[in-house]
Amino acid sequence: MGQNRTAGIGKDKIKKRIPRNAPGLWNLGSKEITTLLHDGRISVSNLFDNHFNTPAEEWLPKGLDNILAAQALFPMTRQFEMAGNPGENEIIGLSHRRIDTVWPVITNRIRAIPEYVELFIEAFDDVDSSLDINITHIANSISAFEIHEWTSYDSPFDDYINGNKEALTLDQIKGMNLFYGKANCSVCHSGSLFTNQEFYSIAIPQFGPGRTRKFDPYARDVGRMGETDDINDMYKFKTPSLRNVTLTGPYGHNGAYPTIEGIIRHHLNPIKMYNNWRPEMANLPKAEWLEQIDFVTFSDKKEQERILSRIDIKPLELSDQEINYLVQFLNSLTGKSENNRPLGKPKKVPSGLVID
Repeated sequence: MGQNRTAGIGKDKIKKRIPRNAPGLWNLGSKEITTLLHDGRISVSNLFDNHFNTPAEEWLPKGLDNILAAQALFPMTRQFEMAGNPGENEIIGLSHRRIDTVWPVITNRIRAIPEYVELFIEAFDDVDSSLDINITHIANSISAFEIHEWTSYDSPFDDYINGNKEALTLDQIKGMNLFYGKANCSVCHSGSLFTNQEFYSIAIPQFGPGRTRKFDPYARDVGRMGETDDINDMYKFKTPSLRNVTLTGPYGHNGAYPTIEGIIRHHLNPIKMYNNWRPEMANLPKAEWLEQIDFVTFSDKKEQERILSRIDIKPLELSDQEINYLVQFLNSLTGKSENNRPLGKPKKVPSGLVID
């Protein structure tokens, strides 16, 4: 996990990189959330008469509690997440037929485990036997768990705005004043979640496979445009929430910057930072068999020119001291409980699978 992750060896070595940096889980159950993921491909909408606009389109099942439950349906269908590579198992094969063929198979696996059946009967009023369990119960359960574990509003900043003026240090207060003033951070990182949920292009250096569009012959990540097919959305990615940002590194949609200071400096001068960026900063797990293709996009001059031509933020000068103040303020957005979550890692799971 994390910095200790390896690329595997022998038959277990990875065949490809993950397209993007995993988004944080913090506070995704908030009713303010209307879009999820870097490109916003899951959003609140009744376009398909099922309350959400998702890659499943009209095949998304009804009865989902919230947008987080809708999102929970997709990792089990994705080769980069749970489903694996083509030919490895029945799930990945089914997902290439039609996405909703995966979910009944997953549901039947749950139905076949007596302890899970007992737990679902206890948790849901409309479940009286194994045959009553459907994929929406499973997704709603995952959503409820995520909300329970990763809701966090217990930071020093929260204490400060609730009246405890001793909760922040002098440096953090200076950083807060910069955040809401001269540095213009709050223009995009606004509200209680520190995100306006909009999409911007800030020229994060491209590397790895990216989330390539189906008919794009080029291994690149065009961000929001891959969802909207609007060229004005090219290379735009969603403004991330800054709550618990110290716990969610690396930073950028692909994890280009290992430190908060690095991503702040990129916002201040995207072109300069892009030109100074080096592949070793990505800190990818070593995989010699993939290194030749890891930075193909980054080394393409024409693609670099396209990325640098679509920057939505203006350069801003801050001193090293002011940048440090901003870092200190962002530290104040970390909840006091940090990664010590209410339930934490279970000792066992009903399936009997080994917990790493």
